[in-house]
Amino acid sequence: MLASFHDCCGVVWLSRSSCQCRIELQPAVKQEISIVADWLLNLRLSWMALIVFVTTNLIAGGVHLAVTKLALTEWAQAFKAVSPAMLPPLGILFGLLVGFIAVEVWNNLDKAKAAVATEASALRAVVLLAGTFPQEQKTRIHTLINRHIDVAVNQEWPENQRATLSPLPTALIGALHDALAMKLADE
Repeated sequence: MLASFHDCCGVVWLSRSSCQCRIELQPAVKQEISIVADWLLNLRLSWMALIVFVTTNLIAGGVHLAVTKLALTEWAQAFKAVSPAMLPPLGILFGLLVGFIAVEVWNNLDKAKAAVATEASALRAVVLLAGTFPQEQKTRIHTLINRHIDVAVNQEWPENQRATLSPLPTALIGALHDALAMKLADE
């Protein structure tokens, strides 16, 4: 039997079913978390680094203040016993976190390089194929490809830095339409 109970934080607690207990977030809470994550991930690298640095230092300062205040009480002996045992696991966790983040960054960089190489290769293939067309269509396709490259460099790349969505490549769509509308020589 599975019963659900709602609390004021938007968390749904599901009762134990075969010795398992699950916690699920309601859609509104998931959306709020997603908005914050999207906001942070869409910042420029310098702002993201600054926010992470400041947040980390605020948390570390808070922990330092709490430990310093508690060290003046009877907790001092407990801190002396726990501190040496906690440093190696924390160092390992930090190393793993940095490693996983680095792998994700390298994967994104590889995907971006592959996308650029694929688009450049496709544009080169269109230019080579356009060489077999009659002069009027060849000139039009070259003009549309040059317009596409200009839009990509001067509009899409700056928009990607601001994390905004760019429109469809209308110049390439026009070139494809022209190529498909051409009549073959043997028709």
